[in-house]
Parts: sequence; structure tokens; C-alpha cells
Amino acid sequence: MHTVTLKSSGRRFPVAAGETVLEAAQRAGVALSYSCRFGACGSCKATLLEGRCEYPRNPPLALNASALAQHAVLPCQAVPASDLLLEAREVTSLEDIARRQQGVVVTEKWWLAPDVIGLRLLPDLGESRLKRLPGQYLDVLLEDGKRRPFSIANGPQADGMIELHVRHFAGGGFGSWVNGTLQIGDRLRVEGPLGTFVPREDSERPMLFMAGGTGFAPVKAIVEHFIALGTRRPMQVYWGARSAADLYLRPLAEHWAREVPNLQFHAVVSDPAHAVEQAAGLRTGLVHEAVLQDQPDLSGHDLYMSGPPPMIDAAHALFLDAGLPEDRLYYDSFDYAPDVLAQIIAGRAGIHDR
Repeated sequence: MHTVTLKSSGRRFPVAAGETVLEAAQRAGVALSYSCRFGACGSCKATLLEGRCEYPRNPPLALNASALAQHAVLPCQAVPASDLLLEAREVTSLEDIARRQQGVVVTEKWWLAPDVIGLRLLPDLGESRLKRLPGQYLDVLLEDGKRRPFSIANGPQADGMIELHVRHFAGGGFGSWVNGTLQIGDRLRVEGPLGTFVPREDSERPMLFMAGGTGFAPVKAIVEHFIALGTRRPMQVYWGARSAADLYLRPLAEHWAREVPNLQFHAVVSDPAHAVEQAAGLRTGLVHEAVLQDQPDLSGHDLYMSGPPPMIDAAHALFLDAGLPEDRLYYDSFDYAPDVLAQIIAGRAGIHDR
């Protein structure tokens, strides 16, 4: 057994043989930043100041040669080979929230877009609601033992209602099952809450939100949280998709911009074939480029982003180059489910639903 010490807070916790730093931290009630739990997204990245760790489960895909040279480690996969001293981000607002399994009932199912299905779930009879924060996600537990992660698109509700936005691909596994088989009244088993993509309320800086596709789901939950708080902090919401039809809750975001004095909404479409949308006033191009066009200096902002890995990867370095401190960049990368990603690493193609 080894011990991990966190430099910023001085907190210490033991790590059992074969256990990752993140697993040990969660067992000890220490909330470290994380998202995918598979070493692919990099949101848990920490700096190793002393000690040595190994990666016996999965390679640290999110760390390039430059990051490794700067002693970066991924706590979600790093297994200590000695005592460790880490510089890592803690999310203290999550420390009293326990992860657990829950039975839920499908109460609503509707099409948000041609390839996005909305679901509303309520706790099954006798089940209490999940304690959670806006922006977190859950795993849907499948009968074959696999899991599919989905961000929760609404903040905590008194009745425990959970809203999901499920993207459907032809032949896309769980999304296809939701599209063709799942019915209102059906029961599911879920586990959560998961992730540390949550509101940071200990700041007065302007906030930027950037979503790609169904990455709008957790951004929606966090923005609605700040609106409900009555925050006076300026908020800029950018939502990128291939076409206007993919901006499936655009009227809601436009409603925010009309009703909330300090909020502006920017819709961005990336498919150049949609010239009619450009003529109608929609911005075209990549959403992270639109953010930088409007905000070339990010040094005074907090930035939340959520969406597909290519968008997150492209934006991450550019935002830091624009002056955004890394500890003010919060993101949720919609990576492949762990079993699908394992197949991809082994050279077999897969499709992710989230």
C-alpha cells in the first residue's frame, strides 16, 4: 500500500495494491477532477512532483510526449509504484455526493432532432432520487454487463426526474435500441452521478460555454443552474453543430438570450453545404474558432466545454494559447464507452452513442 499526498490541500490517502489514484481518492472521499475514467480525455490530468506510477490497465492516451516530459499523469489510470506527491485539481463541492445504482422508469420519449432522442426518467417505485450537481453524467447499465455514459441535461429536480439526450446512429448499439425498442414505462438500471463537469461558484469572472452536438446537454444543465441563481456574471453560450437541424434546442437558448440580460447565445454550423443557413444569419465554421474570433484573450474568463473528442482536443491547446489558465478550463469529452474504446485500441472499429 502506498500513500498519495495532494500538494495544494495537504490531504493524504492510501492506495491499495493495483488500485488507481482516482479509485483510492474516491474511496477516501476526496473528489479529484475526472470524466471518461479510461485515460482518453485528460480531464483528470495531474502533475507528478515525487514518486513513480505505472499504467497496467490502459495506456495514458490523453498524454502526449510533451505532457509526459512535464511529469503529467492521469489519476484515472495511474497505479502508484511508490508514495506519490501530486499537484491535482480537487472538486470539493462533490465530496458529499455518493455514487450509487438506481432503478428508473422511462416516462417520456421524443425526437429532439432527426438523430437525437430525448428521454425523461423518474426513480422507480421505492427508489430515492440521485443526489447530484448540474453537468454530471450517469451510466446506463446494460444486461450484458456493459455501460453507456450519458450526460444529464437538467439540474436536480424535487421528483428526481432525469433528462437525457441520446444520439442515434444507424447500427449504433444502445442508441439504435432506444430508437427501436425502448418504450415509455420500461425500466432501466443506472449508476451515478459521475464526472466533475459541474458549476464553479467561487468566481466572479465572465463565463464562456461551448458545446458541440449533444454536448449541449450538460451545458444546458449548468447554464440553467446559473440562471436560477440569478448570477450577474456575463455568460456567452456557443453551440456548434453540422446544420441548423442539429441545434435541437436552439429556441430554448435563444429564449435565454432574450430573457437573461447578461447572457448571449451564438449558434455555429460547420457544414459548408448549408449556405442557406449562412444567408439566414447563422455563423458558419468551427465553434471553437468562433469563440476565439470573439474572445481572442481568454485570460479573464472561466470556460466550460462539452462535446466530441475532436472538438475538445482542438480547442484545448488553442484556448490555453489564448491565455486561459488550465485550472479555469472545465470540460466533458464525450469519449467512447470503455468497452468500445478497448476494441478501437485493439484495431476494431466501433460507434459510440453519447
